[in-house]
Amino acid sequence: MNTNGENYRTVLNQVCESVISKEAPEVDQKGIFPSRSIQALKEAGLLGAVSATEVGGFGFGPRRAAEIIRRIAQECGSTAMIVCMHYCGAVVLEAHADKDTRRAAASGEHLSTLAFSEAGSRSHFWAPTSTARKNGRGVILDAKKSWVTSASQATAYVWSSKPLAAEGLSTIWLVPAKANGIKVQGPFDGLGLRGNDSSPVSADGVTVSETAMLGEDGKGFDVMMGVVLPLFNILNAACTIGLMEGAVQRTAKHAGGSRYAHVDSSLADLPTIRNYIARMRVKTDMAGGLLEDTISAVEAGRSDAMLRVLECKASAGETATEVLDLAMRVCGGAAFRKDVGVERYFRDTRAAGVMAPTTDMLYDFIGKAVCGLPLF
Repeated sequence: MNTNGENYRTVLNQVCESVISKEAPEVDQKGIFPSRSIQALKEAGLLGAVSATEVGGFGFGPRRAAEIIRRIAQECGSTAMIVCMHYCGAVVLEAHADKDTRRAAASGEHLSTLAFSEAGSRSHFWAPTSTARKNGRGVILDAKKSWVTSASQATAYVWSSKPLAAEGLSTIWLVPAKANGIKVQGPFDGLGLRGNDSSPVSADGVTVSETAMLGEDGKGFDVMMGVVLPLFNILNAACTIGLMEGAVQRTAKHAGGSRYAHVDSSLADLPTIRNYIARMRVKTDMAGGLLEDTISAVEAGRSDAMLRVLECKASAGETATEVLDLAMRVCGGAAFRKDVGVERYFRDTRAAGVMAPTTDMLYDFIGKAVCGLPLF
């Protein structure tokens, strides 16, 4: 059991090798939630990585959190995305929730996730159309959330709505996943990340206490942009780069092990194949280098930190499609087989470009920033 985070790399590798890597193929093929992997991470204390030490967490910042997500993603993109969303929810809880909730999130008893994206606002997640209104029993929430990771498995959702009474774009709430009126439109049956339990969630007259508000009424935009977005983009990029890393490893292994019997040589003996694999390695390292610089910019409070935050997710998502296209080319017909593993990474990496903020939206933000225009 890892209780203080000092040996987190050793424990993380043990969990990845002994549990996550073994569970990943079935998680993908059957589209099932990776329960054993999440339980192993919980028992190792790794679900508490970003929670404060005072509530039993490790107190890690974005650098070590990204390292954890990247390592998990090398084995299973679904598990990595579930943990990514848990960490993003946990940092909001750290900033605004009570100590008991924070302690539960640190221990992994409370599995967190975000419920921001909606059918009405689409990729403009910062402007929810869902509503919050008071009545004699508390606050009534109504919504149609378009995608919620861990939708049927999370303990509670970090939830956005229009403000209750104040000015502003949004307010953030902690909504129990089992609250009356919550309906998960699952199960998820998607192209990639098939085990992340990502489904639409609706709220029909869900009642919560006014104390469920996370932060101030009308200040949800500040929580989204100041607390969630930097970490989410960093961890999403880390997940995508981890998938690239896993694909590079599997492609190189396949190239070295597949032989032409009549000339007694492997695929890796061909200069063209080595060229493709070299490109995969270079592109993966380039995306990784930008991610490292992004984290350094955030840690140092550099003036270009937000620009880097926007760039790292866009870069990782775009680069991953190039890297996985090369992986499929190198592995040829074998790439279509499940046992080689490359096609799973090919499918999983496609999620990065459409997960809000989408790559197209990020390019628009980046263009505005470079041109000296306001983002909003």
